[in-house]
This record gives sequence, structure tokens and C-alpha cells, in this order.
Amino acid sequence: MTTTELRERTTGTGGRVVALDVIRGVALCGIIFVNIGPLTRFGMESGFYGPFTLGDPSGWLQLLVQQRFFPIFSLLFGIGFSIFLESAARRVARPRILLLRRLLILLVIGILFEMLQGGSALLPYAVVGLVVLLPSTWLPRWASAAAAVVLILASLGFAGGGLTLIPGMFLLGSCLTRYGLVRAIGRSRRGSLIALAAFTVVAVPLATWQITTIESSGFDVVSAAAGLAIAGVYVSLLSLLMTTSAARVLQTAFTPLGTMALTNYVCAAPLMLAAAALLDLTHSTSWTPLFATVVVILLVQWVASTLWLRYCTQGPLEWLWRWGTWGHRRPLRRRAVVVPSPETDRVTP
Repeated sequence: MTTTELRERTTGTGGRVVALDVIRGVALCGIIFVNIGPLTRFGMESGFYGPFTLGDPSGWLQLLVQQRFFPIFSLLFGIGFSIFLESAARRVARPRILLLRRLLILLVIGILFEMLQGGSALLPYAVVGLVVLLPSTWLPRWASAAAAVVLILASLGFAGGGLTLIPGMFLLGSCLTRYGLVRAIGRSRRGSLIALAAFTVVAVPLATWQITTIESSGFDVVSAAAGLAIAGVYVSLLSLLMTTSAARVLQTAFTPLGTMALTNYVCAAPLMLAAAALLDLTHSTSWTPLFATVVVILLVQWVASTLWLRYCTQGPLEWLWRWGTWGHRRPLRRRAVVVPSPETDRVTP
């Protein structure tokens, strides 16, 4: 792949890092696998959902999914926060006012969504954004980086990860942007290889350690540490694949989901609850209907997102969020592009 081809595949219009949308789309898929069990109370009434074991999917979900994609989502939020700040600073005199407005809107969305799906990430994201991320914009980047390391280690050592990872991962993502490292994601093959090797060296012993305690695996030090390392493996592997011919496949499969991540995240909950009622997942004694539900939801969301983005610039919730942040409406529908033809003019959406 030439340098020009790589730039076209990994950077969209306006300098948008397409690799981040791919990673966000993959993380969204993982989050649905994490959320569907607790939200639908899968197997709770039948006693089917018992101790974790590698003899059934419960153990593999703990090993490969639980506490693996939530840190990625949190990292991406911090990255997006600082990218937005840099962009806003080039356009307005007081960009932090826009950031405050953006986080307050997310707070409202989070409160409303909490009524539908208790324990969702939106409300804590908004609160931590207001309390940690926004004030960090006044700190030098080295101070934010140091705070990120301290907060992540404290979360792993004393709280077993989970929601307590949010502040540290937010700051880490923000620092990756402030130090200019985000632009290397999906573009630097050497950097991706080094990161993949480093995370793999750390992840293998931690995952092996977690396997020995898989029956009691949950929000503990081992699971959280292994989860963070494996999340690093996932991100660096995707970054590496985005520098290869696999980039087009990954973009087709995950960019629509990642571009409309907020809309898809919110819409997934009612779809899961509807499936739970229809399939009686609470009394289920099989993993098949649960995984089939996840696959159907993701397929529906991929088709809907692909079709929507063909005619619109953003997802509906993303568009409303932007409108509230900037205070003026951006055209939602894509403008028609005139494509000259030797015989006749064509207008394509």
C-alpha cells in the first residue's frame, strides 16, 4: 500500500481519523455483548447463567469481552474530547464554553437514558467529563499524563476497574491527542507493531492468570488488568490492520457503526429489551437466542447506519448533539453533488 493510499484510507474529510471510527465500531459491537446479559437478565430465572467456566461462552465472555471494550470506549471519548477542543479553538475565542455545553447536553441524555437502561455509561461519562476532563484542559499535558497513569493504577489496584477506570482513560485519550499520537493510529505500521508486541507480552500472562480464577472472575484486579492489556491488543491490532489491504473491509464493516456510535448505543437498549420480551431470555436455557439477538441487532444497525449515512452527514443523535453544542443547525442531509457526464448531467446524493 502506498503512502497516498494509506492516507486516503485512514483520514477522512476534514482530517478525520477514519481508524478511530473503525475502532469505535468494533468497541460498540463488544459493548452490546457485554450489556445484553445484564439488561435482559439472561437466564436469571432458569438458573442457567451460573458460575463462569471456559466450558461454555460465559467464561470466554469474561476472558475476551468483559472489561475489554469499555476501556476502549472511554479512551476514544477522551480522544474525541481533545480533538473537538483543538477544532473549536480554531473557530471560536472561547472553546471551553462549547465543551461545557457539549458535556451538559450529554448529561441530560445520560439522565434520560438511565431511566431506560440503568447502569449505562453516558451519565458517568458526562459527570467525569465535567469534573475531570474539562478542568484538565487548563493543565500542562505532562500533568494530565501523570494524572492519567495515577488514576488508572489506582482503579486497577483498589477498585477492580469498571467505572473507576473512566477518569484515567479519559485523560489518557486526551493526552494521546495533545501529544499528537492519535494521527499515528491506523497510519504507522511500525508504531502499531511495537504497540501490539508490547501489549501482547503483558496480556498473555495476565490472561493466563485470569483463566486460573475464571469461576470468580469479575471486577477484580486480575480481570481489570488483563482487560486493559487485551484492550490494548485489540486497538493496536486494528491500527495495524488499517495499514494493510484489510482496511477497506474494516471500514465497510465498522465505520457506519462507529460514525453513529451514540445513536446506535442508545437504540440498542430498546432492541435488546424487545428481544428479551419476545424470546423470554430471562427463562432461557440456551446461549443461542442471546447471541442470535446480538447478531440481528448489529446487522440491523449496520444496514440502518449505512443507509442513513448515504443521505445524511451524521447520525440523528450526533446531529442533535452538535446542534446543541454549537447553537446552530448544520444541514443534516448531504448536499447533491453534480457529476458531469459527456451526454447529460447527473446529480447524485
